[in-house]
Amino acid sequence: MRFHPSGRSFVGFLVACLTILGPAALLAQSEKLSANYVFSAAAERLSAIYTQGETVTFNVKLLLDEQPVNDAEVRWTISKDGVPPNKTGQLKLTNGVGTVKAQLDEPGFLQCRVTFRTPSSKTLTAVGGAGVDPLQIKPSLPVPTEFDAFWAAQKKKLGEVPINPTLTSVKSMVPRVDCFDLQADCIGAPVSGYLAKPAEASPKSLPIILLVHGAGVRNSSLGGAAGWAKQGFLALDINAHGIPNGKPDQFYKDLADGDLKGYPSRGRDSRETVYFRSMFLRLVRAIDFLTTQPEWDGRTVIVHGSSQGGAQSIVAAGLDLRVTFFAAGVPAMCDHTGVAAGRVNGWPKLIPNGPDGKPDAQVLEAARYYDAMNFATRTKAAGILTVGFIDTTCPPTSVYAAYNALAGGKEIFNDPPSTHAVSPKANQAMRSAILKHAEQMKKAN
Repeated sequence: MRFHPSGRSFVGFLVACLTILGPAALLAQSEKLSANYVFSAAAERLSAIYTQGETVTFNVKLLLDEQPVNDAEVRWTISKDGVPPNKTGQLKLTNGVGTVKAQLDEPGFLQCRVTFRTPSSKTLTAVGGAGVDPLQIKPSLPVPTEFDAFWAAQKKKLGEVPINPTLTSVKSMVPRVDCFDLQADCIGAPVSGYLAKPAEASPKSLPIILLVHGAGVRNSSLGGAAGWAKQGFLALDINAHGIPNGKPDQFYKDLADGDLKGYPSRGRDSRETVYFRSMFLRLVRAIDFLTTQPEWDGRTVIVHGSSQGGAQSIVAAGLDLRVTFFAAGVPAMCDHTGVAAGRVNGWPKLIPNGPDGKPDAQVLEAARYYDAMNFATRTKAAGILTVGFIDTTCPPTSVYAAYNALAGGKEIFNDPPSTHAVSPKANQAMRSAILKHAEQMKKAN
């Protein structure tokens, strides 16, 4: 017998559960029933791309045990990629489906968020997204006039610090790949990562790939570096904070809960003290080291990461003209100043509101020097970005603001059903683009 959250048989079933098994079992059964719901919202158009003023239709669907839920009432909210103006309403589903329609009269993204309250009082949420002329999204503010001078001064300071690299051999998990722990001096914390290269690689034979990390506190990835080395790269995976590698998990957890807790907003009152200053300089220092290695082919420098690592990939390309290609999955730190233009901004939402309810002017000014969107304007490297249309951490509006600022060869992988994640298809798109670039550079020799 199949039970549904309505009807006498269901009530009798719950009473029996309560009598025989007690309240805990009843709650477990209720949760199980809720888990059998499938609730979705998605743009009617497969590409989820529309033009300004065009009607965007979102299809809403609710199933329970693979059967349509009829006459269910859902609440919907349409927003401009998660920020006002918002429109709300209710919708009664017919045979488990319904539609919500909306328009946007400017380039950007629409977000449709729908909720359904189950008979067991659980609230289910589904989100759909649609782009409206996203290739026309402009920067919220121009590049600061002192942007280039500021970063030139930072790189000059870095150049005065000797690299002093230390390589310590570590056991490789991949046959015929040599691996090392790298420590190299930098401003602030050192470059700390795992270097990997094919055993007995010939001089000037390998393209460089620098792998950079998303938000959080973790060890460098030995497997990540070794995997790319197996593909014929001189690979370096660096952790985001210049912390030691190979420590127990508790070591990194303690740092995340202690010294590095809340690091994204640290020093944000001044461009001189923003936490990401040393992180960005470590990108240049890592490339300094890699380009001195005899195995480097002398041409190819690729940077790859996702989220915070996606931001670093764009930043590296804008900060260091040795970069020839970058792959940035769902990049963070794009269009920090979106709040100044009534738009959503990317992680880490660096700019707070002041007492007057407006964006803090001092932080806003400092944040402009750490915006991946502004670095995008400075690179001549080719690149690929991926974007999730229902990503609320690195919203698509912010990602497209950075993408549109790129002047070199570029492509973007639209991933309408993705939240803040790199889907298998998006990951494959980036990997294929990296390998294609490396092959093109090899043939260009």
